[in-house]
Amino acid sequence: MNTVISDPIFRLFYRTAKQLCIGAGIGLLLCPASFAANYSVHDSDSLTQQLKTVIAGDTIFLQAGTYFGHFEIYQPIELVGEPGAVIDAEGTGSAISIFSSDVNLSSLKIKNWGADLYELNAGILIKEQAQRIRVESSTLQGDGFGVYAENTSHITVANNEIVGNGEVYKLDRGDGVYLKGVDVSVIHDNKISYVRDGVYLETSTNSLVFDNRFHSAQYGIHYMYTKHDEAYGNQVDNVDGGYAIMSSEFVNLHQNQASNTLDFGVLLNISNHCIVSNNRISLGHNPLGTAVLGNEGKGIFIYGARDNEVTHNLFSTNDIGIYMAMGGEKNKVYGNQFVNNMTQVKYVGDALLEWSHDGRGNY
Repeated sequence: MNTVISDPIFRLFYRTAKQLCIGAGIGLLLCPASFAANYSVHDSDSLTQQLKTVIAGDTIFLQAGTYFGHFEIYQPIELVGEPGAVIDAEGTGSAISIFSSDVNLSSLKIKNWGADLYELNAGILIKEQAQRIRVESSTLQGDGFGVYAENTSHITVANNEIVGNGEVYKLDRGDGVYLKGVDVSVIHDNKISYVRDGVYLETSTNSLVFDNRFHSAQYGIHYMYTKHDEAYGNQVDNVDGGYAIMSSEFVNLHQNQASNTLDFGVLLNISNHCIVSNNRISLGHNPLGTAVLGNEGKGIFIYGARDNEVTHNLFSTNDIGIYMAMGGEKNKVYGNQFVNNMTQVKYVGDALLEWSHDGRGNY
């Protein structure tokens, strides 16, 4: 049972009983209603005050209105926005900073946080070791990072819309979701646009990224020094590159789409033991690309990567279907379709390639 508490005397009794229950280590089944309470706030001051007094398990509801400022969460709570509630960081810092594990944010509208990437300005900043954080069904619009987390685990970002600033130079924007040193993340059903990279993963492990929509960015998904990741069902459009796998291992990229890319649909750069299968990559075109510079639009670009498997993909209507260079020879490439590309294959190297497996080649 959740209780809306308004009487100050009863609230004090309620909080004291809850603290005693938790302090005594009594199980949730023996603690009446788990002493979880709902609170409703209506302005910045009441939200700030409530965040200072909530206890684990409580829920704060934001009534309609604009909440100006920067807000910090130090307890495992839920923060829920009602229709018309907006958090406005007034162009500086991070809108929400999370210091506690087990925090759920939902149905929030967050905007206008800072643009300083060195200071990690973000719509939602998840501090180190704040684990099991969930951000869902929210709208975030600002210049810096949408959701930023570092050195933690079990982060979920689901069903959100994250929009950067299209007026800012692409590489000066924050990423939609930036996870560094994060183990186990699930990112799904988000719409992310006008950011640097839609999802950027660095020195992270065990990520699952699926059913997202990315457009107007540098890359859709960018892996850097990661291991044991999976991505499927994503769609990328109007970006420099679709899926960049760089210095990573054991990435399973399957059943994704990319179109209208400037540089590549898929990049395998100094990465090993990855699988790229059943993806549909089309319309990779650089209007300023030349063979001399090697910057034509590529369906897939394999550079210095080995022991990977590229199979059953469709690469169509690109400047180059597949481009391989600088030690990318030792990969399995079979069962792919190269259709209507200006140049089907470009290879820079001096080794004899065998692109078939068990008698199955490419079309």
